Amino acid sequence: MIIPMTLRRDRVESPTRQRRLTPGFTLTEILIAIALIVIIVTVAVTNLNGVLDSGKISAAQLFVTQEIDTALMQYKLAMGHYPSTQDGLQALITCPSDEPAASWRGPYIKVDQVPLDPWKNQYQYAYPSTHSTTGGKYDCWSMGPDGQSGNADDIGNWSPPQ
Repeated sequence: MIIPMTLRRDRVESPTRQRRLTPGFTLTEILIAIALIVIIVTVAVTNLNGVLDSGKISAAQLFVTQEIDTALMQYKLAMGHYPSTQDGLQALITCPSDEPAASWRGPYIKVDQVPLDPWKNQYQYAYPSTHSTTGGKYDCWSMGPDGQSGNADDIGNWSPPQ
């Protein structure tokens, strides 16, 4: 018996079946991949901020304990005393008006202005010291990340390294 063509079931793929066999990603798979990338980037950026903050604290600590100390010592050797609180660190760049210009051997730091701390604030300076236990020394500090002086986050030459 011959079966007419109209009744024969050929194995013709339906359009739905062809789509399932087509290689690629579903929308759900793509969204999951994007979510994972966002999570990884968030964790990386959070950790990077912690590293950068730690570096800023170290840079400020280095400045107030070592870099400025050398310049202030040179000033003291030339002038016989540290700059006054009123003259501040600017006395390391230009001779204060109340000091004899013949004694001043500066500039004692090789920049046009006193550097800013890592948070873009002015370093603070006071002489004589109110924090030093050895007496006669100066206080130099950064106001720290919050920009307010007198807080626990201040980084000074009297502070233990963090």
